[in-house]
Amino acid sequence: MARQLESLAGQFKIGSQLFTAEGPRALDKLARYGGIFLDLKFHDIPNTVAGAVSAAANLAGVRFLDLHALAGYEGMRAAVEAIGARKARPQILAVTILTSHDERSLRRIGLAGKPESNVLRLAKLARQAGVDGVVASAREVRAIRRATGAGFQLVVPGIRPASAGLQDQVRVATPGEAIRAGADYLVIGRPITGAPSPAAAAAAIVAEIGQALAERSEIADTKA
Repeated sequence: MARQLESLAGQFKIGSQLFTAEGPRALDKLARYGGIFLDLKFHDIPNTVAGAVSAAANLAGVRFLDLHALAGYEGMRAAVEAIGARKARPQILAVTILTSHDERSLRRIGLAGKPESNVLRLAKLARQAGVDGVVASAREVRAIRRATGAGFQLVVPGIRPASAGLQDQVRVATPGEAIRAGADYLVIGRPITGAPSPAAAAAAIVAEIGQALAERSEIADTKA
């Protein structure tokens, strides 16, 4: 799959399923095809988060790694301090609210309010803790950008082309919608990996991203 997508994908995400099955050797194999987003979503006490982040930062090809913002300010700050000022360090992302959640499911786990308000609160906390960016749905991108300013990475999962099904996602957007909202990176899995031709699906998404970036640039030029 990585060989098929090498010229189309900016980097490859290794999540908990692949890492549990293959461990660090998965990174050794995939790093030759591009950078790695190590998506293990660490969520523990600050000391444990710090140790996990420090170990992850030493793995092959890791450009991004993440932890849950619900680990709190102390957990996120511990992750930042664990990375320190090492040269060519990976960027740390804080996962806000999973795109599988809606207001009803959040209420069932004791979080009051709409997903958007919870996401914004966690994004502000992540910014204060010093992480490099957050993972959030496209629906919250504009509000996060207004609240956190430039230079804060906005990584958007839950991407579903118009022709794709939602599967277990709730707060979704098309690639074009996410880019026009201001996303810096898109995380796209099953619409590509589950397609009859992953390369063709990826190429179509790349074309849609390119068009949306051009539109975003035109709007920025007009406002300037």
